[in-house]
Formats: sequence, C-alpha cells, structure tokens
Amino acid sequence: MLRSYMRLIVFAIGLLVGVQWPGLLNEYTVRVQAHLTEARNALQGFSDTAAKFFNGDLQALVQHYQGSDDPVFRSDAQSISALVSREAALRAEWEALQGPWYQRSWHVLSAADGQIRDETLQGYNYQVPLAPQAIAWGVGIAVLLALAFEWLMIGIGYTFGIRRHTPVPESWR
Repeated sequence: MLRSYMRLIVFAIGLLVGVQWPGLLNEYTVRVQAHLTEARNALQGFSDTAAKFFNGDLQALVQHYQGSDDPVFRSDAQSISALVSREAALRAEWEALQGPWYQRSWHVLSAADGQIRDETLQGYNYQVPLAPQAIAWGVGIAVLLALAFEWLMIGIGYTFGIRRHTPVPESWR
C-alpha cells in the first residue's frame, strides 16, 4: 500500500515537472532570440563599416584594427572580436533551436548556453498550463518517473528478498 502511494506521489511530481518543460523551452528560445537581436544591434555600426571597406568581412575589419598603430583601435579590435564571437555563438544557438521538439529539448538539456540557461531559470515563472503540448510532456514524464520508481522498488525488493506476499488459496474445491 505504501508503494502505491509513493508511486502516485512520484507520478504527481513528474506530472507537475513535465508540464513546465514546454514553457521553459519557449522562455529559453525567446531569451536566445533577444540576446541575438541585441548582439546584432551592437555589431550594426561595425557591419556597416565592414560593408563599406572590407566587402562585409568583419574579421578583416578586426584585423585592420589590430594592425593599427593607434592603441585605441587595437583595444577596440578586442571588443569587436568579442562581439563577433558572441553573435556567432548566439546564431548557432538560435539555429539549434529551430529543429523539431525532440532536438530542441535535447539541445537545451545537453548543450544550452550556460548564461542564458541560468538567466531563464532565474526568471522563469512556474505555472500549470493546460495546453496539449504541456499535458503531453507532463503525462510522459510522469509515466517515465513512475515506471522508474516502480522498477527501482522491485529491484530493491528482489535484492533484499522483500517480495509482495500473495496469499495462496488452500484448496480449489
């Protein structure tokens, strides 16, 4: 009986955690898009300069700044290079989030940008949406957790010799 209640508790927790995933995934995607837009806006002036003088090649602009005798330009070269790298990383992150739901989910679970992930988790407002996608995630995670819990309990029972006692009828008259 205790195992049944524990299974229900694990199922309920899995359901509540599972319905959060689509919202969290969406929140992460929105934050990546916002950071990408911000990075592109920060690079806009340099992109225009690179378009005028270096056929749009930002790396050539950075190399030109690095080769300058002026220490201000050399310092700006590092800043521009960092902006270019950040924009490229955010563009790759955005492209990774354009695939099917399972690829997006795996990417966020395994290779998400740490800064944006932490920012998303800190700003996330937990809710229980009744959208079909959230319900499907909730039920799916709940079932997986309940099955894992059940298998764990069965494994512990067999390991330590604790088994369910099923009464055997004395006779079949």
